[in-house]
Amino acid sequence: MKHDIHTVKKAINGDASAFEELLFKEEKMLYYKALSYVGKKEDALDAIQETTYNAFLGIGQLRNPEYFSTWLFRILIRECYRLLKERDLVIPYGERELLERLDRTQDVEIDSFHLSEALSRLSSSYQTSIILFYYHDLSIKDISVVMEKPVSTVKTNLRRAKKKLKHELERSYKLNEKVT
Repeated sequence: MKHDIHTVKKAINGDASAFEELLFKEEKMLYYKALSYVGKKEDALDAIQETTYNAFLGIGQLRNPEYFSTWLFRILIRECYRLLKERDLVIPYGERELLERLDRTQDVEIDSFHLSEALSRLSSSYQTSIILFYYHDLSIKDISVVMEKPVSTVKTNLRRAKKKLKHELERSYKLNEKVT
């Protein structure tokens, strides 16, 4: 969402009503993004509350007003990830969208049930890496910031997660062939 740069600059300079106006414009995006991560309304609202608090405290450090939405989204992802980690939960994902992204390089259509099963068998850090990279189109550098891990660890997680995901999908299809 494109914001009025003047309003963002006012918020950066401490204008609470300008900050509130910016959040009001982002409220739907914040809610639906948080909900897509944490899965429950109450958790989404908790993540948004923490995001708002942290954004308000940190708005003075925003260097590029034109990236307000991206900056806010990063805070939200970090809060959702922290909340899930705190509660030892796994990040949910949009199966259809994730399927489409993983299928880009393949001609074979993957059944969402098999993908769900395969993803559920990955560790939470592997799941998070895959979801942020393929579903949310974050760069490896951005994922590193969100997960608070070095870029090299994120690259390793993605590589290992894709390998394990492939193995789990092949295993799932082989089991399915034996049953049918």
